[in-house]
Amino acid sequence: MDAGFRGGIQRSGAPAQTECPKSDTFEVVRPVIFHPKARDEIRRFPKEARARLGRGLYRLQMGESLGMPNARPMATVASGVWELRVRDEDGIFRVFYYTASAAGVLVFRAFAKKTQRTPAPEIELARKRLQELLKCIN
Repeated sequence: MDAGFRGGIQRSGAPAQTECPKSDTFEVVRPVIFHPKARDEIRRFPKEARARLGRGLYRLQMGESLGMPNARPMATVASGVWELRVRDEDGIFRVFYYTASAAGVLVFRAFAKKTQRTPAPEIELARKRLQELLKCIN
């Protein structure tokens, strides 16, 4: 019997203890919620880019805050929006995500980057999709 567990067991005349075992091995994993169109866009990424993206999303699920060079804030889309940055031999890929939702990590736009700056139509589409996703989960 584990000496640390006292779930109602009396020991040599001592009063019964009702403490539960404590463990730090359980971690809270936040769900990733994909906009349906973002999921389709990611499926068209090359295999290695999808694998790198998956590792980045897993880190976000585990509560890590990513910074440069893996991610950067995209305040031009909305407050709380970040850009996950993935590069492989096939190109440069970007995924917009939002972590300020209690529902989880929201992924709402994914694309292959072809220019230095994110084009205005990409930013507008990202804003629209974020609003759609937020309406669906609330």
